[in-house]
Amino acid sequence: MTEIRRRLRQTSGRGRKLRGLAELLAPYKWRVLAMFVSLVLATAAALAPAPLAKLAIDQGIQAHDVHALDLIVAAFVLSAVVYAAASYAQTYLVGWVGQRALQDLRLTLFEHLQSLSIGFYSRNRAGVIISRMTNDVEALDQLVSDGLATLIASGLMLIGVVVILFVMNSHLALLTFLVLPVLALGALAFRIASADAYRLTREKIAWITGYLQETLSGIRIVRAFGQEPRHIARFHELNDDNRAANMTTVKLNAAYFPGVELLSALVTVEILVIGGIEAINGHTSTGVVFAFVAALNNFFDPIQQLSQLYTVYQSGMAALDKIFELLDEQPELVDQPDALELPVLRGGLSFEDVSFRYGAVEDDAWALRDIDLTIPPGQTVALVGETGAGKSTLAKLVSRFYDPTSGALLVDGHDLRSVTAQSLRSQMGIVPQEGFLFSGTVRENIAFGRPGATDEEIVGAARAIGADGFIAALENGYDTQVGERGVQLSAGQRQLIAFARALVADPRILVLDEATSNVDVHTETLIEQGLRRLVAGRTAIVIAHRLSTIRHAGRIVVLEHGRIVEQGTHEELLEAGGHYWRLYRDWAEQAAA
Repeated sequence: MTEIRRRLRQTSGRGRKLRGLAELLAPYKWRVLAMFVSLVLATAAALAPAPLAKLAIDQGIQAHDVHALDLIVAAFVLSAVVYAAASYAQTYLVGWVGQRALQDLRLTLFEHLQSLSIGFYSRNRAGVIISRMTNDVEALDQLVSDGLATLIASGLMLIGVVVILFVMNSHLALLTFLVLPVLALGALAFRIASADAYRLTREKIAWITGYLQETLSGIRIVRAFGQEPRHIARFHELNDDNRAANMTTVKLNAAYFPGVELLSALVTVEILVIGGIEAINGHTSTGVVFAFVAALNNFFDPIQQLSQLYTVYQSGMAALDKIFELLDEQPELVDQPDALELPVLRGGLSFEDVSFRYGAVEDDAWALRDIDLTIPPGQTVALVGETGAGKSTLAKLVSRFYDPTSGALLVDGHDLRSVTAQSLRSQMGIVPQEGFLFSGTVRENIAFGRPGATDEEIVGAARAIGADGFIAALENGYDTQVGERGVQLSAGQRQLIAFARALVADPRILVLDEATSNVDVHTETLIEQGLRRLVAGRTAIVIAHRLSTIRHAGRIVVLEHGRIVEQGTHEELLEAGGHYWRLYRDWAEQAAA
């Protein structure tokens, strides 16, 4: 999949989308070739009836030659058999190649999404990204699975019909082709008008998917504030916009395709009148006129199909535009070519004059400024400060979700930018403010960071954290399904499982980002009891909203406006009577209220 992604991203320029399609089909070139051969055979068999009809009338029926008629009938039967067999092969191969190519594309997109930095997901709505993986790939499916075969078959059919009409009667053929300039002008106008319309439909359906995902994820908040009518009204607006965008394409199709049918009928009348007169006057045969009218269907049908294909093409190309936009997103953090694989970490961290801002513009506010901090291996460091002081940002730098704007962050003497992200994160554990769980069982969620963990290790981690009691009380114990995002469990239970998950992973560096802020006092007590076991022998960075959880930290670092203003032990900082003393006093007053 990485190779496909590389080739897709390397395609550029005006014909990028077509080259992108070619890259998707390239791994299956022999089946594509077999598909092409079957299309040629099916088209040839489909072209046979008109010439055979001419022969049957002129050389069989009118000549009263039964033997010739028998041979022509046998040729009819043979062409039907060839058409059936070739059509089966064509349909199967088109479906096989199309589904494999789109399977590759979905995997490529998912692999690419896994490589993108956290900042990308902060800037883009999850629903819109999901729409790229579902709606846009589905639109491309129609192009690859149906459009490719239609393009080749209809193109070959049109060429074959033109040759047959000229061979049968060049004069009538030229009369037929007088309609081509009108068709060409109509097709050009349709193409220009429909290009933007189909691009707009892709954008509107992405907005609907995004809003739907966001609303369903936050349905509890919607219900809690009684905002269902407002959300319904907003969805109604988005749905109206989507309908209006699609109605533009409907109107274009309604105007164009009946126009082609009308031209087809007029040309048929023309051939019947002029060809009939020529047959009556003996300038051509009855068989030629009959075959000519029969062949006209094979002339206008491919034009209709190619025109209809253009709507599929426009939709598919608009979808491919959006897919390429996603593939063009570059990860903000990538391993250097000579990045080192970290050995087993001791866990020492060193911030050397680190400054960081989220934006790339010089005027953007600094989230961290001039941070100099050394954390010995195995020490627990607590970060405290007001909201927006930079605590979570500092933790994100340790996890290497971002790189410093200036300065350097070292682990065991290695600059994080010089090591592979995988070797770093495989030795890190993170417990966020909200214990996010995946659909599956309690057991699977605890073992998420180390899928090979034994049952004894899973149960041991849960017991050490204090989660074993409530897990044992669940209907199916460790095999209980937690539901999407862990909705079957309380916030405290989810957080306890998140702690157990971190313990099973056995990280050398542990980051706890306000991990106890969403739990009740009883659960917090359980967590505090297990917390000492969790951080023992590990370097731990603890961001705490409740200052009671960090009193025993080896060092407390106080941040204000992105700068370190104090650091020391709990007792030292209280004795100093500075920023930490005021924070602790305010917290104690709130806790006592």
